[in-house]
Amino acid sequence: MSIDWKHLQNGSDVRGVALSVPGGKEVNLTPEACGRIAAAFVLWLSEKTGKVPADLRVGVGHDSRLTARSLTAAAIGGITACGAAAFDCGLASTPAMFMSTVFPETAFDGAVMLTASHLPRERNGMKFFVPEGGLDKPDITRLLELAAGQPDGPVPPAEGTSSPLMDLYAAHLRNKIVEGVGKGDKPLSGLHIVVDAGNGAGGFFVSGVLEPLGANCSGSQFLDPDGNFPNHIPNPEDKTAMAAIRSAVLQSKADLGLIFDTDVDRMSAVLPNGDEVNRDAIIAMVAAILAPRNPGATIVTDSVTSDRLTVFLEGELGLRHRRFKRGYKNVINEMIRLNGEGTPCPMAMETSGHGALSENYNLDDGAYLAVKLVVALAKTGDLGGLIAKLSSAVEETERRIPISGEDFQQKGAAALRAFEEGAKAKGIELAPTCEGVRLTFPGRGWMLLRQSLHDPILPLNAEGNAPGECQKLLEEAKELLQALDGLDLSVLNEKKG
Repeated sequence: MSIDWKHLQNGSDVRGVALSVPGGKEVNLTPEACGRIAAAFVLWLSEKTGKVPADLRVGVGHDSRLTARSLTAAAIGGITACGAAAFDCGLASTPAMFMSTVFPETAFDGAVMLTASHLPRERNGMKFFVPEGGLDKPDITRLLELAAGQPDGPVPPAEGTSSPLMDLYAAHLRNKIVEGVGKGDKPLSGLHIVVDAGNGAGGFFVSGVLEPLGANCSGSQFLDPDGNFPNHIPNPEDKTAMAAIRSAVLQSKADLGLIFDTDVDRMSAVLPNGDEVNRDAIIAMVAAILAPRNPGATIVTDSVTSDRLTVFLEGELGLRHRRFKRGYKNVINEMIRLNGEGTPCPMAMETSGHGALSENYNLDDGAYLAVKLVVALAKTGDLGGLIAKLSSAVEETERRIPISGEDFQQKGAAALRAFEEGAKAKGIELAPTCEGVRLTFPGRGWMLLRQSLHDPILPLNAEGNAPGECQKLLEEAKELLQALDGLDLSVLNEKKG
C-alpha cells in the first residue's frame, strides 16, 4: 500500500493505526512504515551528530500494545539496515527510553519508543529521543521526509542486542527515594502503597521500585502487560480508571494510590480518604513539594487550569503561575525557555498528568513524579496536608463545539473574535491567556474557548463556583456565539458534567 507519511505525524510524535479491528480504520502504521521511519531516524541522527551510521547506537522499547513486538522487529530492521547498532530494551516506559540516552551504562545516541499512550488497542506510534530531549514537531516532519525518500518495500525485521534498561531505570528511581527519604535501605517500610498500571508498562514500579524499598503493595492491580486493556483505559484522566484506583485504595486501606498511563509518562494519585489527586490537584501537590526549595519560582501549566489553582500557587505557596498553550511539548518548551532567560521555573505540567521537572532533564516522567510523592509521604506522613488549602471544584465541564465546512479554521478564528468582542461589549472580564479567549466571572467561575489546531472543533472549558453555575456560563457562551454560521451549539445544551 502507498504510505501517507504526512498523516502519520501527530505533533512531536508519530501515530497511526497498527492493527486491523472490526469496523476500524485502515492500518497505516505498518511494519514497512515503522522500519522506514526508524531508518530515517538513523539518517537524521547522522545529520545531527556528524557520526556515520556505523558509529551510532540506537535503543528501541515498547509498551504493552498487541503490535509492539512486530513493530519493534521492524524498527530494529530499519536501524540495522542503515548500519547502526540496535538495542532491544523490551517492555519499557517512555521516560526510561529517554534515560537510555543519558545513563552511562547505555549512552545511546538516540532512542525510539513504540507507544500510542492511552489510545485504543489498534493504535500505535513512535516517540524519539536524543540526550538533549524529545524531538519536536519540525524534527518529526524531517524524519517523515527522510522516510518517504527510502526505497519502497518492506524492511527485513531483525533482532537487536538485548538491553537491561528497565533494571537500570528502576535502580535509578530507587536511589532517588533512598536519597530523598534518608532512612537506610528500606525507607518505605510501614507504608502501604497501591499501584494501578492499567495493564500498561508501569507494573515495574511495584516489583522494581516500591517493594525492594520495603513498601507494602498489596491491593495493587492490573500490573501485567496486556494490550487489550481489559480492565480500563490506562489514562489518569479517565473517570473509570480513577474510580478503579480509588476503590483499590479504600479497600486496601492504603496510604497512597498511584495510577499511570500506558507508557508511564503521566500519573495521578489517590489519598487514603479516597480524594482523587489529578488535574489541578496533582499540579498543586507537586508544586507544594517543590515550593520550599524554589521560592517565588514560576510554574507553567496548560491553559485550562482553574483560577483556584492560581490562588493556591500564588497566594498559598508564593509561586507564580504561567498558563501556556495546551500540549505537553508546549508547556515543557516554555519551562525550558523561561529557565534559559533566567526566570526560575522548576516545573511544567498539564492537567492530563504530563509533568516535567527541570531537575530531571525537563522530562515528563510519571514514575519520577510518583517518586516525589512517595518521598514526601515517607517524610511527612500526610500528603493531603500539602493541598489542604486548594479549593475544591464545585462544577466543571468541557464541551467540544463542532464546526462545519472545509473552512473550519477561518470559522473558528471568527468565532473567537466574536466571543471576545461580545464579551467586551457586555463588560465581561477578559483574563490573560496564551491561546483562545478566557473570560472571568468574579464569584461565579470562568470559561476558556479555544480552537483545535487540527480538528474542526472549538473546545470550551468552564468551571462554576456554585451548583448550576456551569450551565449558566454555557448559556452565556451560547449567547455570544449564536449569531455565527457553521457552529453546532447544541452541545452547550447537554446536561452533563
